[in-house]
Amino acid sequence: MDVFDILDRLVAFPSVAGKPNNDITGWIETHLAEHGTKVTVLPGPEDDRFNLFATIGPTDVPGYILSGHMDVVPAGEPQWSSAPFTLRRDGERLYGRGTTDMKGFLAATLAAVPMLAGLRLARPIHLAFSYDEEVGCRGVPHLIARLPELCAKPLGVIVGEPSGMRAVRGHKGKAAARVIIKGRSGHSSRPDHGLNAIHAMSEALSAAVSEAERLTRGPFNSAFEPAYSSLQAGVIAGGQSVNIIPDSCTLDLEARAIPGVDPASLLAPIRARAEALETDGFTVEWMAMSAYPALSLPQEAALAGLLRELTGEAPLAAVSYGTEAGLYQAAGFDAIICGPGDIDRAHKPDEYILTSELAACQRLIEALGARCAA
Repeated sequence: MDVFDILDRLVAFPSVAGKPNNDITGWIETHLAEHGTKVTVLPGPEDDRFNLFATIGPTDVPGYILSGHMDVVPAGEPQWSSAPFTLRRDGERLYGRGTTDMKGFLAATLAAVPMLAGLRLARPIHLAFSYDEEVGCRGVPHLIARLPELCAKPLGVIVGEPSGMRAVRGHKGKAAARVIIKGRSGHSSRPDHGLNAIHAMSEALSAAVSEAERLTRGPFNSAFEPAYSSLQAGVIAGGQSVNIIPDSCTLDLEARAIPGVDPASLLAPIRARAEALETDGFTVEWMAMSAYPALSLPQEAALAGLLRELTGEAPLAAVSYGTEAGLYQAAGFDAIICGPGDIDRAHKPDEYILTSELAACQRLIEALGARCAA
């Protein structure tokens, strides 16, 4: 199978984050096994979702991990011009959910396996495919925890998120949380008999706005746009009718932090303001939704030098979106981003990848294999 056949099969699996993924995992496992690749399927605690780890070459020698996620975001937008889970080719464009984010990278990696398997690799190349990246990088921590028993400590991890095949050394960290405030309902004509949860939530919302403004004053890191950490309230919901005192209100928040700043710490002032409302009779629930650390690979790192040689371009300092690379680095492994496609095409109707981008990615992986065989 060539890269286009593989991508066609991968896109056909509607592997939406948060759903069972045994179908796509099983297909990849079978495909790899056909080429004599050692494959380990790793069940997550959900019991219906799986990570996959495969090795080409020796397991007891340090090598490189090619990392990607098998899940995609939903494709319910009405603006799709064709079925999102059916690959459609139009010239150089290949349309379908996940083509860019990031089944294109998975396809290029799997297409390179026969060539890699035919080499006598002195250093291994590992494939690490995760689940539920799109809902907060929930699957990959379980995979990372198993790495010591699966392989020697890797020399580096290449995370194939769409970067136009330009290596990237950094990204911000992120934390998201939900605060739920519960009061007491009643008729709006007697506000003294109820506890208005929306009014109470205004305290937490005000704290979020104040913290967001404060962060614009630094600290700064010029590699990022914007150059400072940020915070926003993204979703707020509550109430039933204008003449009913709302007894519940929910607020979703996220913080994005430059390297050196814990993203969860940026949400702490909002949590403190919300929980203080309990003294007024409200019930407050704080739920961490997702979190991953920033990535900051030094310019002089050997992995950055390797990607400079393989791509012919110096790695970019940073991008605005986040990836699983920060989690690999937090676990003690050098990590870098490099993959086909453009992040601006992701999470949109008519997502697509270019045939030339797939070819470039497969060439890079095969060139990495040639290095490992030297």
